[in-house]
Amino acid sequence: MSHLMRSTEGDGRWEAVGSGGRPAGAAELHLADGLALLRPEEQVFAAMLDGWRAQQLARNLAFSTVHGRVKAVEAFARHADGFPWQWGPGAVDEWCADLRAVRHLKRSTLRSYQEALRAFCSYVTDPAYAWPTTCEQRFGAHPMQVVHEWNTAVHPRQEGEGEPSRRAFTLAELEALFDYADEQVIQVRSSGRKGWLPAFRDATLLKLAYAYGLRRREVRMLDVADFGRNPHGPEFGDYGVCYVRYGKARKGSPPNQRSVLTVWDWVPEILEQWISEVRPACTALAGSDSGALWPSERAERIALSAINARLARYRDELGLPKALDFHSLRRA
Repeated sequence: MSHLMRSTEGDGRWEAVGSGGRPAGAAELHLADGLALLRPEEQVFAAMLDGWRAQQLARNLAFSTVHGRVKAVEAFARHADGFPWQWGPGAVDEWCADLRAVRHLKRSTLRSYQEALRAFCSYVTDPAYAWPTTCEQRFGAHPMQVVHEWNTAVHPRQEGEGEPSRRAFTLAELEALFDYADEQVIQVRSSGRKGWLPAFRDATLLKLAYAYGLRRREVRMLDVADFGRNPHGPEFGDYGVCYVRYGKARKGSPPNQRSVLTVWDWVPEILEQWISEVRPACTALAGSDSGALWPSERAERIALSAINARLARYRDELGLPKALDFHSLRRA
């Protein structure tokens, strides 16, 4: 789609250039000039979103980031019941008030929605992409920036803005959680009911996330091959190092990769038992082996929602504070 990069108007900004020297996301690349449209308002808005996707992908943003931003803009358009050339700052006030008062979104989530809408408005109001001219010609109005400092949340000075109630597991809470997870495996298997394999998988996953301080996606995306020897820790055998390949990425960058050393002697034991004895039974049920460390009966690997659900269930059944979430394992 984009093959070159060029500076715009000498202001130091760089943009991806598509065919004919036009920037990725330009209106003429997504709308045929002079062609009558059956549903002009809907089709122009859809073309705007397509162009914005192309512009963001040309900036090397992750597909998940682009998808989430587009969904946020579509949600605002439904709430505003209008199209970009009809939007005003008042609609942003009403939308954000609804997100906070009715849907009870977290501050960080609300800010991400606002930033997505701000980025979209910056795109459709930039003359380089020709959307203002296109809208004037077709509808007699042009889009404008509706997200400003005075109608959105102020960005925090500190790096993080998590809820103060979020904290690490204490040692006693960790022991209770891991013991309870092991007990569930024994109870399910001794009763003859199905489900002991997923219970065993999730118990091992929780322990491993704590042992290496991994985020949800980092532990979910591990493969069997993501472990190796540590020459300075030969006592850990084949599980002296965990190679994390899907770490938290910076904006516009691929996932960060890092190596985490094994520090507890119980880690190789649970990994060896899972990989050699129990995991083969899971892959046999799935009918294939993709190499994922945590396979699922219905998919190549366990879903993030399943990880959250398992931890939340055990936490609630133990009567632990609801502020303890998966990231609390990493904090510990």
